[in-house]
Amino acid sequence: MLQLNSISEKIKNLIRNYGFMIGCYFAFFAILGILTSSFPWIDLDQYEQAALFQMLDESPMRFAIMALIVAPVLEEGIFRSLVKPSKNDILLFITTCLVVIGIFLIPANVHWLTSFFLLLFAAALSFLFLQAAIPEKLLFKVQKMLNSYYLFFWYLSAFVFGLVHIYNYVPAFELNLPLFLLIFPRIIAGFFFGKVKIENNGLLWPILMHTMNNSIILFFFIPKMF
Repeated sequence: MLQLNSISEKIKNLIRNYGFMIGCYFAFFAILGILTSSFPWIDLDQYEQAALFQMLDESPMRFAIMALIVAPVLEEGIFRSLVKPSKNDILLFITTCLVVIGIFLIPANVHWLTSFFLLLFAAALSFLFLQAAIPEKLLFKVQKMLNSYYLFFWYLSAFVFGLVHIYNYVPAFELNLPLFLLIFPRIIAGFFFGKVKIENNGLLWPILMHTMNNSIILFFFIPKMF
């Protein structure tokens, strides 16, 4: 697969992949429109992202920070860090998993902004600790194994990334045709996030692309924010 070196080439590749992803969205939604018109029993309106809408109503700033910063960093740290990783990517994967666990340990009455900075501080400490504690040889072996099967981890990460977003629509995991169609754009996104990570050789690029992707959602939600 194409590997790029200069920053300018990587930026162009990021924009190119972003354009391809948007094109795939348009193609998918065109097909989806035909499907829902031809088969009225495919009822997508029975599901809505209630928790996201609630967050948007209660705190637009929190919604924006979650969509543009927190979600891209955490989700790419989990789903793309092991796609053709560097040694630091492996450490970032473990760090991100610890941060996600920490999210559930922080009391619900703590202000979200305080939680954000606490988790950021904890993430930095965890990464430094892991960097000192995990032997280089072990990291190298894990990196070599993951790189040997990078296509598998790339496709798997895209699929699982889509499945996780089922919880945007339902409180407990379930899967049916309407839900699969609703999450399929996330599988498309996950594919392109992995692609740009491999081609640009760095986790920063899928994080940026993820932010660009979420900015589209934020744009459509702007009228609800005022």
